[in-house]
Amino acid sequence: MKRPSLPLAAAAVLALLLAGCTTGPDDRDPPPRGTPAPGGSADARPSPGASAAPWRPARGTAWQWQLTGRLDPTVDVPVYDIDGFDQPASAVADLHRRGRKVICYLSTGAWEDFRPDASRFPASVLGKGNGWEGERWLDIRRTDVLEPLMAARIDMCREKGFDAVEPDNMDGYANDTGFPLTAADQLRYNRLIARLAHERGLSVALKNDLDQIPELVGDFDFAVNEQCAQYDECDALKPFLDAGKAVLHVEYELPAGQFCPQARSTGMSSMRKKYELDAWRKPC
Repeated sequence: MKRPSLPLAAAAVLALLLAGCTTGPDDRDPPPRGTPAPGGSADARPSPGASAAPWRPARGTAWQWQLTGRLDPTVDVPVYDIDGFDQPASAVADLHRRGRKVICYLSTGAWEDFRPDASRFPASVLGKGNGWEGERWLDIRRTDVLEPLMAARIDMCREKGFDAVEPDNMDGYANDTGFPLTAADQLRYNRLIARLAHERGLSVALKNDLDQIPELVGDFDFAVNEQCAQYDECDALKPFLDAGKAVLHVEYELPAGQFCPQARSTGMSSMRKKYELDAWRKPC
């Protein structure tokens, strides 16, 4: 999930402190809501069940992650990660015209009261808050309910022309969700999400969930990580790098000099961002 999962008050204070220390359009507080790969226009999306190999970001790929604010399509990087609900198909098409591949950000492990499909989630699958306003953990054991809902969300990504999916909140079992979730529950659910993306011709990221990387690296095409350097966890991402898969990584608090040397030596795609994940970035 968006790291760290702070209480709202603490998160707000932290965001304010960071905002005071950074300037310019190039350094997340709670919502609102996000080797270079070749670009090019999006191809027609395969229908569910298609076997065409999806695009995958190469190890070392530079990227932009923007989930809030007016989308800035001019950052000169081959990969963008943007909000799947908030951004229209025209924004994806514009990025494709500019030679970018585009990743669809979705929350798959938590309910968000501000999404247009929020009313489709029954109260029985909604757990405790996850530390972000308007969000609650989902009972990922209830795949009978969640699979069609998540399939519809990933269908949306495909129909808008996205190339990949970044599913968020993929480590509920390690948090106080209000449900007795186990590691096995999480593995089953995460693999379900990966399958739904692959059936639709999209590549898929493993978001955080570091402890399960050894079991899941074969199911996911790349990783998205927050703050592994700050928490001394970057070694856990080595299986992705060893497999030649990209690790798209951000830090929010550490200065670039404290994590960029390691990023360059290991092949991680690292940058510093503000907590609100607006257009500002400072790449390694």
